[in-house]
Amino acid sequence: MSTEKSKVTPFMMFNDGLEKAIEFYVATFPDSQVHSMAHSGKDGPVTSAEFTVGGQRFMGFNGGDYFKFSEAFSLFVNCANQAEVDEYWEKLLAVGAKPTQCGWINDPWGVSWQIVPKRFMELMADKDGKKVKAVVDAMMKMVKLDVAELEAAYNNA
Repeated sequence: MSTEKSKVTPFMMFNDGLEKAIEFYVATFPDSQVHSMAHSGKDGPVTSAEFTVGGQRFMGFNGGDYFKFSEAFSLFVNCANQAEVDEYWEKLLAVGAKPTQCGWINDPWGVSWQIVPKRFMELMADKDGKKVKAVVDAMMKMVKLDVAELEAAYNNA
């Protein structure tokens, strides 16, 4: 993993859960690490941090109650298969994440995640618009994405 900073790095303004969020992210996703954490005073809370999650570098700050995340920004997790979708979904649920729809789940710190199987993206790239529409229609009825159901919709279109 490169230690160089990218020209553009996502900066996340947390309410007050930066440290716990980073602990979870780094423990959950491969190719993740904490680069630095600044504390308020000798034993004070974490105020800012630089970290990598799944190979993507981030900066974070505990900004207070004023700042809230929204689904206008989400983290897309490209999963190899259904087992990987299930693994991340379960880990997020275990820390109190709230599922929404279409493979989206909001973690307890307010960050939205899209947990997406690679196969979904392959099906969406098909040139047959009827098949793609069938996949989208099936996805719109799901909370967690299900590869078998997506493929069935594709095959039956």
